[in-house]
Parts: sequence; C-alpha cells; structure tokens
Amino acid sequence: MQVDALAGRARWAVAAMFLANGYVMGAWAPQIPLLLPRHRITEGTLGLLILVLGIGAVGAMLFSGRLIARFGSRRMLSLFSLALIPALPAVVYSPSIPTLALFMAVFGAMAGCMDVSMNAQAVEVERRLHRAIMSSSHGFWSLGGFIGGLSGSWIIKHSSSETQSLITAGVTAALVFGAMPFLLPSTPVARTAETPARQHLLPRDAGLWLLGFMAFFSMVPEGAVLDWAAIYLQKELGSDVFRSGLAFAFFAGAMAVMRFAGDHVRNRFGAVRTLRVSGFLGAAGLMGGALAPTDWFAVASFALAGLGVANMVPIMFSAAGNHPRVPSAAAISTVTMVGYCGILVAPASIGYVAEHFGFRPTYAALSLLLVVVALLAVRAADADQLRRDAPAPQAA
Repeated sequence: MQVDALAGRARWAVAAMFLANGYVMGAWAPQIPLLLPRHRITEGTLGLLILVLGIGAVGAMLFSGRLIARFGSRRMLSLFSLALIPALPAVVYSPSIPTLALFMAVFGAMAGCMDVSMNAQAVEVERRLHRAIMSSSHGFWSLGGFIGGLSGSWIIKHSSSETQSLITAGVTAALVFGAMPFLLPSTPVARTAETPARQHLLPRDAGLWLLGFMAFFSMVPEGAVLDWAAIYLQKELGSDVFRSGLAFAFFAGAMAVMRFAGDHVRNRFGAVRTLRVSGFLGAAGLMGGALAPTDWFAVASFALAGLGVANMVPIMFSAAGNHPRVPSAAAISTVTMVGYCGILVAPASIGYVAEHFGFRPTYAALSLLLVVVALLAVRAADADQLRRDAPAPQAA
C-alpha cells in the first residue's frame, strides 16, 4: 500500500517536471526573434545557433542513458532540472556571439538530458503503478509549452526579455524544488554476470533502433507542421496571417487534449492498437492538409493530425523503457536521440523539398511516414508489459 502511495505522489512529481521542461521551452520561443537585433545577426546565423542548441540536446542524450543507469533517474533528473533553471537567463544575458553559442549548446544539453531523465522516471512510475502515465506526462509538457509561450510573450511585451527570462527561471525553480522530494527512488542498474564488462555507447539492438526510427518518423511531421504549415497556408491557399497561424495552434491544441486522454485509451485498448489507429489517423490528417481545397479545411486536417500524432511518441518511449536485453535508461536515451533528430533535421530538409516540389506533395509524402509507423505498431508491444506485469486480482 505504501508503494502505491509513493508511486502516486511520484506520478504528479513527474508531471511537474514535464510541465517545467515544457514551460522553459515555451518561454524560449518568443525570445528567438529578439536575438536578431540584440546581436545584429542574420536569419542564417540565427539558424546556425538554433542548430547548435539542437546538436547540444541530441549529443547529450548519447551520454545521459549511461548516467541514469549508473546513478538512477531520480538523482539525474534532479541534477539536470536544477541545471536547466539558469539556462534561459544565461542565453538572454550573453554579451557576445561565442558566449551565446556556448550557452545555447548548454541549454540544449540540459534540456535534452532532463527530457531523457524524466521519461526514464515516468517509465519507473508506470511499472510501479502497472498502468500508463506517459501520454498524460507529455500532455503536461504541451501545457507547459503553451503557458510558457503565452505568458512569456506577454511579459516581454509589457516589460523586457531580461525580466521574462528571470521570471521563467523563478517559476521553473518553484516547480523543480516542489517536485524533487516526491520523485520515485530508483536503484541504479547493478552489474551482473550477464552484463558485458564493456558497454557500447550506442546499444547494438536492431529492434531498439527500429523503435527509434519509428519515433523519428512520428516527430518529422510534428516539425513540418510547426515550421511550415503557416507558410503553406499563406503561399498555396491564400490564407491571411491570422488563419495561417491557426494551423499549428489547432494541431498543438488537439495534441495536448489527446495526450491527456491517451493513457485511458492506451490502458483500455493496449499500446499496439492505440499506436496503429493513431498512425492511420495522423496520416489521414496530413493527407487532408495536402489535398485541402481551402485554408479552413487545412486547419481542420492538421488538428486531426494532431489527434493522431499525440500518443505515438509516448508509446514508443514506454516501449523503449521496457525493451528486453537493453537497460531502460540506455534504451530511452537512444530512442529519444533518434526521435528528436526528426525535429532537428525537418525544418531544413522539408524547406528544401517544398521549394522544389511544393508543400502539397511534401505533406502527402510525410503522411506515408505515419502509415509506416502504423504498419510497424506491433514493434511497440513491449509498452504493454505494464499490463502483463500487473498483479492478478485476489479472489474474494
């Protein structure tokens, strides 16, 4: 009974950590265009700086799995979340381009390592509760991003970017310090006779890498809607600024709502069936956006795509955390690293393809990626290990 109480409190502590991480990333978004006049740089230079942030995040994910396996997810999540608190002010107060690049790399690394750590902690809580919490945890991340972006924009408009960064650090600190005492104690992975003396930096398990590329295929469409949907609506559907901005807003809103409902759906129907239906639903939404006769039809289609995409990555993180033959932390860090490459490479590659072939064929092609994930849904069956490991009900 005490174990359930500990896991129950840890479930909300994990939610607070997801909320904090999402809040920081949401608060970062309105700061991005302000770097142009502050440092007198071009959009191209800014793009390279953002790439540095992404490389910092993905690169750090390579090593975070080993640290979590050695020291436990609770300790590493606490450490990385504390390190994230001053990251945004450090970027905003950077006096020069080299300093800015350095702090953006650190910002990305700490956010990425915290991401892996909180997903690893969520998997541990799922095992103790014998039910899914991953989708709603990612829902809290989406909620944090919404709050951080909205409040951050308002504070910058009525005060300054420096004030906004300090307030962001304060709110993040409150969430982190409030959650840390209630995280689930985790036991570092002990070395056994079956454990190889020399562990490779990247796991050599084809099934795990397939999960990673399924996560990649699921996150590329998310990046495509985030970065290019507004331009697509304006250039090819004649949309005004307001309606074009609704494309990602409706996509993100639908994704957040479905993530909060996703655990109930997954607990009832299982991870494989949920992933399969989600993939086909997301593909239908992207194809609808590609074939849309009007901008409002496209907005509605992207909202449908958001409903489908919402639970795909959380299911694959759960599957990675329960993957056999590979330590949970190493598996999650690998799948997270490969998956987030989808958002990192999507903007440049999709822009290049759309420039030569148009946005309609591009979104149609991206819908096929989600069909591939749906057809490979059985590969995420390890996410249902939670249901198989649940204790049998006792007879009256």
